[in-house]
Amino acid sequence: MAEDRGYLLDNRQAEAGTRFDALGSLFNPVTFRHLDSVGIAAGWRCWEVGAGGQSVPSWLAHRVGPTGSVIATDIDVSRLGDEAGFEVRRHDVGTDPAPGAAFDIVHARLVLVHVPRRAEALASMVSALRPGGWLLLEEADPMLQPLVSPDESGPAQRLANKLKHDFRTLMVERGVDLAYGRTLPRLLREAGLEDVRADAFFPLAGPACNVLEEATVEQIRGRLVAAGLATDDEIDEHLSNVRGGRLDLATSPLVSAWGRRPFSL
Repeated sequence: MAEDRGYLLDNRQAEAGTRFDALGSLFNPVTFRHLDSVGIAAGWRCWEVGAGGQSVPSWLAHRVGPTGSVIATDIDVSRLGDEAGFEVRRHDVGTDPAPGAAFDIVHARLVLVHVPRRAEALASMVSALRPGGWLLLEEADPMLQPLVSPDESGPAQRLANKLKHDFRTLMVERGVDLAYGRTLPRLLREAGLEDVRADAFFPLAGPACNVLEEATVEQIRGRLVAAGLATDDEIDEHLSNVRGGRLDLATSPLVSAWGRRPFSL
């Protein structure tokens, strides 16, 4: 997802590429499993919303082949490049018209919580589906499990959780809905979709979790300090703990929900 007026994690920062790689390592297997479950196949027309990086649209392009098509959109397309196999467009899903219609699949991951006009964005994605087309939304829900260190066994873990709380304070100030993920099944049903299902996933520990945490904290360090929420010493201590392997770090649960536009409209 690209930076908008209130977004904390600018795609143009040096750490953004590291974050995208870590998010891909953590969540691409989940995303690809869900895309497979709805039957993605050669010839499908796909819209990847808020793509950020290349990993998901590249996978889509490989699956749909030369007879299909993939449009990858984002406010900031600087990390999408000129990858062969999919089309890149600069686009704000909350305000701009959909970049087409009759898509077989529309997918957005970790996008809508950062979009001020979430309802309009969801309506736009639904309207862009063909009859029988699928919408797959995946959003974090930090309030389902608010700790980055669930095993809060000592000072290092308490500091990690304190800084995560500080980060989420900044997010709430920018209009992020920290409980949005759990609402996805209901929102898809209310939008008129059928066969709605959902699940949730989060790892409790692993190298990619550490990489993601370090890159995220480095990106928001200045804003945490400027807001008086954390000190440089606290951040340095936490990063040292992460790099030293002294923490078992978790992500927020990723809620995936998917549904199909009815054939009869």
